Amino acid sequence: MENYDDLTYFEEVKIGKKAPLFEMEAVLPEGEGLARFGKVSLQQNIDKGLWTVLYFYPLDFTFI
Repeated sequence: MENYDDLTYFEEVKIGKKAPLFEMEAVLPEGEGLARFGKVSLQQNIDKGLWTVLYFYPLDFTFI
């Protein structure tokens, strides 16, 4: 992942191709209120032996 002029560009991901390692803010499955927000990373999931599902959808509130 590279950052150009405050815009983030992601590597192309295809079925069967390994996903690039990433870290991002997310809503976590445990905790209350603001404690439910935190960082998740693909590398941490790999290290823990957890599965990771990447799900993509069109922009919210579009006609699709």
